[in-house]
Amino acid sequence: MSSNVLWRSNFSYNKFTTIAARALRSSLKEAERVKAEKRGNTTVRFQKWADGKGGEQVHVNPPTDKH
Repeated sequence: MSSNVLWRSNFSYNKFTTIAARALRSSLKEAERVKAEKRGNTTVRFQKWADGKGGEQVHVNPPTDKH
């Protein structure tokens, strides 16, 4: 079994890239690591549309400023 097939049997590509990114960030020096972690922060907002007009935007995961 090739290594390409092996990782697919255990987790998805998104999970694989998340693990690889976390490993890379942890290997960086402190200043670069902090910058890289900030770039990795994401937020999700939800907005219901009715009659061609957008409603109120609701944060599904509100932004946090950890640094």
